[in-house]
Amino acid sequence: MNLLKALAKVSSMTLVSRMLGFVRDAIIARVFGAGMATDAFFVAFKLPNLLRRIFAEGAFSQAFVPVLAEYKVQRGEDATRRFLSHIAGTLTLVLIVVTALGMLAAPVIIWISAPGFAHDPEKMALTGQLLRITFPYILFISLSSLASSVLNTWNRFSVPAFTPTLLNVSFILCALLLTPYFHPPVLVLGWAVFIGGIAQLFYQLPHLKKLDMLPMPRLDLKDAAVWRVVRQMGPAIFGVSIAQISLVINTIFASFLVSGSVSWMYYADRLMEFPTGILGVALGTILLPSLSRHAASDSSEEFSTLLDWGIRLSLLLAIPSTVGLAILSQPLIATLFMYGKFNAHDALMTQQALIAYAIGLLGLILVKVLAPGFYARQNIKTPVKIALFTLAATQLMNLAFIVPFKHAGLSLSIGLGACLNAALLYYQLRKHGIYRPKATLGGFLLRLAAAVAVMALVLLALLHWLPINWHGLSYHRAAWLLLLVVAGAISYFAALFLLGMRPQQFMRREL
Repeated sequence: MNLLKALAKVSSMTLVSRMLGFVRDAIIARVFGAGMATDAFFVAFKLPNLLRRIFAEGAFSQAFVPVLAEYKVQRGEDATRRFLSHIAGTLTLVLIVVTALGMLAAPVIIWISAPGFAHDPEKMALTGQLLRITFPYILFISLSSLASSVLNTWNRFSVPAFTPTLLNVSFILCALLLTPYFHPPVLVLGWAVFIGGIAQLFYQLPHLKKLDMLPMPRLDLKDAAVWRVVRQMGPAIFGVSIAQISLVINTIFASFLVSGSVSWMYYADRLMEFPTGILGVALGTILLPSLSRHAASDSSEEFSTLLDWGIRLSLLLAIPSTVGLAILSQPLIATLFMYGKFNAHDALMTQQALIAYAIGLLGLILVKVLAPGFYARQNIKTPVKIALFTLAATQLMNLAFIVPFKHAGLSLSIGLGACLNAALLYYQLRKHGIYRPKATLGGFLLRLAAAVAVMALVLLALLHWLPINWHGLSYHRAAWLLLLVVAGAISYFAALFLLGMRPQQFMRREL
């Protein structure tokens, strides 16, 4: 298997999903704006969306895939199907209980996640109604992610990568076609989440059937392999999802700020998901099975080389993305969101949050590459200790930044926390000899820095000299934005080419 080709395939599917996600958010911004109703929905969707990110974007697979791969390689198809049957039965029972409790305890969940809403009874009631509609999404997306992990283990990467598009399609169709039939209108977004969750699960089932890996869920609490996954799943989820946990805590802080703060941070975070998903999530998805195999066979040199490949590829694409997001923050937001009820003030506030988030983009992506280096070796304790320290540091930064920078300060703490998390993971990998960077890393970084500088100068010059009106017609904005993105990409990769870097240097094959 060509890893670069697999990465391109997964990234392209993720790109489709992210682009539909932008269409989704642009429609939501245009129809609902940024205010009390959208704040209520985004808070109600925060917890289900957190579970989506945790499960669908790799954390569940950190605990599940190594055990599944062991069964696939060492124990045969019959034992693997039994294991899948038992893990599906256990997970379904737990999720039904969690979903029921969540719907019953909706007011308590809102009070914990957004205590500032308690001062507005109308806002509190609307959020509770939306939370009860969206909470079953946790059940659907968790089972969907179980299916995705199985498909990824069998190298069927395209199907799980495409699955998230179904949620965005549900949002778009419901918002455009069904909004007039709901009162208040924002309730349509809650039902879009519910429908999207069902679609994501059932889309993958036929593909599991083709693999003959769709057994009937059965409950067997004596299955030792199930308990291995359960024991590892909790710390694995926490270890790789620290940024998402911080986002939930940040919602608590943001609920005390001016109305619209939650929405501004949400839209900025959505823009951050674009490079994080296309690169970080895709890399983590394809790296884990190979890393697990090298760890099981005690191939330490191959393990380190594969990690080095992932880190270099992350640096190659994440650093220019960070700089590009910061420079093009205003054009991006104006083109994607500044329509209808989403006004220039909303765009400015979202831009501030996006620039602050962008500082941590490299850290967010590297965490998804570095953390599998521990989990593939079934080392749970180290990343969890780092995650706990990072969470504490992030909250201290929240307290320090919220007064002078308001909602942008909360975004900044997330970004800096991600960088701290990645730096500590990298340090521990080096300290224990798990990762040994190649001698050429220094020269590689110097060439990247020079190419990024060229790209930044080109973008700044174009923004200064071109007669761009970011308040004009939507297709004019889109055309200018596309020109800027293409110019930035061409200048960056052309500079790398002139500095001696070639695509062949990143080709890597795995069994």
